[in-house]
Amino acid sequence: MTSILDRLGVTPIINACGTVTRLGGGPLHPDVVAAMAAASEIACDMPALQGVACKVIAAATGAAAGIVTSGASAAVLLGAAACLAGLDPGRMNRLPEVPDGRREFIVVRSQRNMYDRALVVAGARIVEVGIADRFSGPGVRDAAPWEIEDAIGPATVGLYYLAQPQSQPPLRAVADVARRHGIPVLVDAAAQLPPASNLRLFLQEGADLVAFSGGKAIGGPQASGILCGRADLVSSALVQMLDMDVREDAWSPPAAFAPLAQLRGLPHHGIGRSCKAGKEEIVGLMAALQRFAAEDEAARLARWRAMLEAILKAAGTLPGVELSLDDDPARHPVPMVRATFADAAEARRVAAALRAGTPPVECQAGRIEDGVLLFAPVALRAEQAEEVGRRLRAAASSGTK
Repeated sequence: MTSILDRLGVTPIINACGTVTRLGGGPLHPDVVAAMAAASEIACDMPALQGVACKVIAAATGAAAGIVTSGASAAVLLGAAACLAGLDPGRMNRLPEVPDGRREFIVVRSQRNMYDRALVVAGARIVEVGIADRFSGPGVRDAAPWEIEDAIGPATVGLYYLAQPQSQPPLRAVADVARRHGIPVLVDAAAQLPPASNLRLFLQEGADLVAFSGGKAIGGPQASGILCGRADLVSSALVQMLDMDVREDAWSPPAAFAPLAQLRGLPHHGIGRSCKAGKEEIVGLMAALQRFAAEDEAARLARWRAMLEAILKAAGTLPGVELSLDDDPARHPVPMVRATFADAAEARRVAAALRAGTPPVECQAGRIEDGVLLFAPVALRAEQAEEVGRRLRAAASSGTK
């Protein structure tokens, strides 16, 4: 069957890499597609729609409030803007300029990443703490809570925390420091699902704001994300994202964002205007989030494992290649097929052969220098799994003599 991509002249791929943005993410469940299609046919008040999304997000995460954004990076930007401006419309209007200098976000040096530039876009200045000897090799230490506390000063408006299994210090210890100084903690948990329990974990450990991607394991639109947490900060983020070309006497904030009643005036379009989510993304994200939160974790894993078993069965035994089911949740929460080759050169050759086929097959190549390729199920359709196995067999066999 000819797809819309075929008609546009774009080659569809088989995505065994995962829900990465550069590959367009994964397929949407028919319920999510139907919700988005239905939303596309109507007009509505966008603050009111975000108010409904707030209730759905709160039910799934335990947060006081939540909004849908155009992605996890957008959620980080909006969270930073909320910490920078609070509920002061004057500060909102001036961002990214912060005349009084209260703009510093403390970030543990080992947690720096290219996505934290969203803080800078909002108007923040990053202050690094700690020396990550455990990563660079000379030692075993990373930042300690007291080092974070030492860096807090009059210009500090927040702490940024990248949620990863290896992140140190523990979030709870960081949150304890922040609480003592009345400073919010913004957690970037873009790809920390599954397990579904992580929807609540970071808030339970003391985060004030948490950013999730909507287009990864949640299964929502690729251009969607979630910012959830404290009602005052989420409300500030919302009003800095909305179309604010409205007369003040016509503005009535939804009850879900009650802190907005404290505004002494309406801000103009905010620093987060480019982070807006359309009605289709908001409705689609709500449908996907409810499905993700309701699905039994064991059933989700069983569905993924079935696809991986189909890959292994179709690939069969390959000379010189060790194929296994990598199902250790301590290593990564999503099970994968691991293909270990004789060396990095052979792994690169097979990855290139998969990519050069029709249709191209993409896999994870983050460990390719170790001679390892990984095949993930999250963005696969069930009927594609056997094809991945056959293509892997063909690619690996083509190099044997």
